[in-house]
Amino acid sequence: MPGMKLPDSARNISLILILVLLLVLVISRHSNTLLRAAVGQGISLQTAGFSQTESDHFIIKYTGLDSSYSAMITEVAEEAYSDVSQEFSLEPQNKTIIVVYPDSASLANSFGWDKNEKALGVYWAGAIRIVSPEEWMSDPQDKQEFIREGPMVHEFVHLLVDESTRGNYNRWWTEGIAQYYEKKITGFEFAEPSFEDGQLMYYELSVLGKQFDKTDQAVAYWESLQVVEYIVNHYGEEALFTTMNYLGQGYSLEKSISKALGLQYRDFAQGFYYFLENR
Repeated sequence: MPGMKLPDSARNISLILILVLLLVLVISRHSNTLLRAAVGQGISLQTAGFSQTESDHFIIKYTGLDSSYSAMITEVAEEAYSDVSQEFSLEPQNKTIIVVYPDSASLANSFGWDKNEKALGVYWAGAIRIVSPEEWMSDPQDKQEFIREGPMVHEFVHLLVDESTRGNYNRWWTEGIAQYYEKKITGFEFAEPSFEDGQLMYYELSVLGKQFDKTDQAVAYWESLQVVEYIVNHYGEEALFTTMNYLGQGYSLEKSISKALGLQYRDFAQGFYYFLENR
């Protein structure tokens, strides 16, 4: 049977649709890389007047107000790099940018947040942003305090989660992983939230996955660590990396956990809720 002959206009439209589809596929596969490039350019513009120092694995940008802390920040960053990379058996391909802001309002402004938003550090799209030790440390030159109470390990874990999963992760997962390795490496752990009338409160994991920023943050962060520790204690630490490997292949978090642990996700979730209610 002879093939149907399409008019030139139809062939052109078909070709355009194929090209658009291919472009979408390319962009989706490399969206994390494109985002990092865009954010890197934005940081370069925002910090054009900052001083800069480089170490083996970092490019650190800071204002004159933090010049006396740059050596300590660099040293602690390199130690965090060594400790976290060893845990993950993974190193970033490129040097990581760290931007030191003189205060939390300046850091918030770099994201367009409300000036009252408070964070010692933020990881996003390949770069780490931290607040000057001057603002929050009792002794800004105390290296041990900066290691234990500071953001470097926590934020560098976020970076390696991003690398491991190729950007395919949700908020509770990366916050749980970051807290787990921060606790393991530095000993730091957020205080357990105060539950009203002593009654345990927790969110279903689907709520944390979709509405993390709308939850009680103390509970959300605490629960994120609890679920990661639950996985480690019941299935082994390697299960975390197996899960991230599946995430890096494009599976959803639910499917990745299911494949890594060898059980239905709903059974995993119910087991975790039972653990929380009987701890």
